[in-house]
Amino acid sequence: MISMTLILAQASPAPGGFSMSYIVIIGASLLASFLISGTLKRRFAEYSQIPLRMTGAQIAEMMLQQNGITDVQVISVPGQLTDHYDPEKKTVNLSESVYGVASVAAAAVAAHECGHAVQHQQAYVWLGLRSKLVPAVQFSSKMLNYIMILGFLGIGFMHNMTMLWIWVGLFAVTTLFSFVTLPVEFDASRRALVWMESSGVAASMEHEKAKNALFWAAMTYVAAAIGSLAQLLYFLMMALNRRD
Repeated sequence: MISMTLILAQASPAPGGFSMSYIVIIGASLLASFLISGTLKRRFAEYSQIPLRMTGAQIAEMMLQQNGITDVQVISVPGQLTDHYDPEKKTVNLSESVYGVASVAAAAVAAHECGHAVQHQQAYVWLGLRSKLVPAVQFSSKMLNYIMILGFLGIGFMHNMTMLWIWVGLFAVTTLFSFVTLPVEFDASRRALVWMESSGVAASMEHEKAKNALFWAAMTYVAAAIGSLAQLLYFLMMALNRRD
């Protein structure tokens, strides 16, 4: 799952000053993120009130077992919507509002995270590519932060063509990562919904609500990717115009 963190990390002010078009891009990205995040939280709260016979942890363990996955542990982690699958530690990490709760929302989230475990087991191509990009993304994000700090200190990197192209290159890596994440998340939700239907853990009405909850969760990733692409295009056009 995702919060506004990714949007806020990528919607950072350009070193060397603002422009009206950039402010519009940032404003639109933050607004979209705020609206989608708010809808997701409302849906999660609503569907958390619809009871199911199994807790999120039980759903996760059942889905893993039925997919022949025996080396992944289901554990509880603090926070809300902090659920994630860790491919290195091989753990399905469920938030407190999912792990021990028997609701449609908890089941949907737990099954989605197990969908990532199934992807890992089956060597899903997009998940493999995403994992390979992680070191590059971590490096790029760190360098972007350093450049922004220097920009705030008055060092105008946006007026230096070399540094501007470095900025564009680093930002392109984070944007690529955002888009590679999309098929990974949508596929995990698809696997979760197919399993929930075939296993009979949710009735038709409950299945539709689970589908809706996962849809809004996926939209947070879509908003992050589009916002990142808009900013990348802005910086790219700036670099091309400066070159001319």
